Amino acid sequence: MARHQIAVVDYHKGNLLSVARSVSAVGGDVLITDDPRQIRESSGVILPGVGSFEDAMSYMRTSCQADAVVCAIRKGVPFLGICLGLQLLYDRGSERNGDITWGGEWVPGLGVMNGSVTKLDAGRLKVPHVGWDQLHLTDHGRQCPLFVDVAEGANVYFTHSYALSSDVDAQTVATRSHYTRSFASAVWQDNVYGVQFHPEKSSGTGLTILRNFVRVVRG
Repeated sequence: MARHQIAVVDYHKGNLLSVARSVSAVGGDVLITDDPRQIRESSGVILPGVGSFEDAMSYMRTSCQADAVVCAIRKGVPFLGICLGLQLLYDRGSERNGDITWGGEWVPGLGVMNGSVTKLDAGRLKVPHVGWDQLHLTDHGRQCPLFVDVAEGANVYFTHSYALSSDVDAQTVATRSHYTRSFASAVWQDNVYGVQFHPEKSSGTGLTILRNFVRVVRG
């Protein structure tokens, strides 16, 4: 693959063009691919967020994409998970489709990060959480390369029904947001970055975040 090429993982669950176009717009060299070899050999990996936890993990495991993503991360390749792509990094998720494939209450995730993904509780506020909401930077987030030039309280675009639970490692949380409950809306651990919101739909702030990721890939 070309030097500094970023693989956008296609797990056949939705339209990836908006992510690819946005990364290209900020100077990234993008390849949309479902090929595990290309994922392993890329200089950066983006796992976008479309579909359900169970469906995505089922396809990624049978296609060997899951192994390729974990292999790339373990090699130190910069990784960005967007929305569902963030959630899949974790040990387990509660989003199921009635399939008995996995057994038990939880669907196993990639296990790169420790913790769970659970549904937002509907109450006074509607679920799914759709629309603009604020990012509140943690001390860890203020040091995160992804959030250079991103202001405290910046608004970004969300569309999700599930979010990281309280059992995630607080030391990896870069931003928090509040909707039905407080949840980690961005995480960072070594070469692994994840955001619950959609930077490709988040106007100038989202483009800044994607531009920062491209800079990380370029070293």
